[in-house]
Amino acid sequence: MICNPYEIIIQGITSNGREFRPSDWADRLSGILSTFGVDQKLSYAPFVRPMVHDNVRCVAVDKQLEKIDPRVFEFLMTFARDNDLRIVDCRSLLSEHYADKPAE
Repeated sequence: MICNPYEIIIQGITSNGREFRPSDWADRLSGILSTFGVDQKLSYAPFVRPMVHDNVRCVAVDKQLEKIDPRVFEFLMTFARDNDLRIVDCRSLLSEHYADKPAE
């Protein structure tokens, strides 16, 4: 599965089809809410995670974040809008993904 139906995906593609830079933007944005565990390894928050879809860097945002921490959710959505990034519901990506698959 590329994402979960309860996520919103911020894609690293602008409205004119250009790739968003820097190339590690998704890791940086997801890193805002990450922590380092006892093992000194980075652990992403359960509501925000970087991902790649069709060779495009993305950030998956759990819709629950809007209720749990509306300010953080709005920060992420504002970041996407301010940078002209595509915001899609994961269900749309799943529909596109499975529509492209040949019937078995």
